[in-house]
Amino acid sequence: MQIGTILERPLGPVFASAPPEEVALSTRVRLARNVRDLPFQARLNEEAARRLIDRVEAALAAPPPAEPALALFALDALPPLARQVLVEKHLISRELAEAPAAAVLLSADERVSLMVGEEDHFRLQVFAPGLRLQEAYRIADRLDDWLDAHFELAFDDRFGYQTSCPTNVGTGLRASVMLHLPGLVLTRQIGNLLPAIQKVGLAVRGVYGEGSDAEGHLFQVSNQITLGPSEEEILENLQGVVETIIAHEGKARKLLAESMGRALEDRVMRSLGILRYARSIDGREAMERLSDVRLGIALGLIRDVDLRTVDALWVMIRPAYLQYSARENLSPERRDVRRADVIRRHLGGAL
Repeated sequence: MQIGTILERPLGPVFASAPPEEVALSTRVRLARNVRDLPFQARLNEEAARRLIDRVEAALAAPPPAEPALALFALDALPPLARQVLVEKHLISRELAEAPAAAVLLSADERVSLMVGEEDHFRLQVFAPGLRLQEAYRIADRLDDWLDAHFELAFDDRFGYQTSCPTNVGTGLRASVMLHLPGLVLTRQIGNLLPAIQKVGLAVRGVYGEGSDAEGHLFQVSNQITLGPSEEEILENLQGVVETIIAHEGKARKLLAESMGRALEDRVMRSLGILRYARSIDGREAMERLSDVRLGIALGLIRDVDLRTVDALWVMIRPAYLQYSARENLSPERRDVRRADVIRRHLGGAL
């Protein structure tokens, strides 16, 4: 597997081959794990960090059975732009991209990403299209067993898995679902919903997690509590809340269509027209316009564009991806021009 293939395609095969969903775009299950005989990552020197990567590479000689094959990529061997593309695709975190000695293990279908050397020694991520928490967790659990077979993981009988941050102690499980919620935003219901979600132990963040904005009406909903409830209880709670949010979003979209009528159609088609004809567009506006188009597709107002095209464009218009695909560093102004070019080509606009 070549890293260039992963960097060049906006969507991995696990997403590109699956039928797109209107509200729940993707699921991620992440497990935080540490090796017992090493200091936590914050106190781990670079030499020891590199030895850990060597140990992981050696473990690949006995790969996990019945799971996607994993390939290891040392991040210091990749140029900064390539690392940022991996961040934009959620395959690694910003912290891992900046670490002096770090690596990532990836499956060819981009379903699995095992980060080595982030806040914890291991951050195991499994992705799935739509709302598929149990499916993603089953794979993560089997890969966790593989890690446990090769490394003595830091575990306490009382507190569970020991992690660098106390908020991850216990199961070490963070599960999240990426949701497209334009209906709740445009009907101004999102402000009432968010506090209710937080009261049941969940967090709502933007497209790149903590500290990021909800660009394009994209929200991540994830568990906050890792100590106390079992993995199954965490997943069941998140599943139930997400299903409720999806139902509310459906009602909000119906309300929008009934109350706005022609005004909603005008908004959607104006956004499509701007995207098809603009010669320069910044990232924030492009995300908002693409959100309108995605909503229009879901409501049957746009019939010549599919949801997967919009999902791919959300990656393709990101700063690092734009520059990597252009094979050069671009100024913000030139990025805006290239972004408009890319969008026009994929939405059938005027070239």
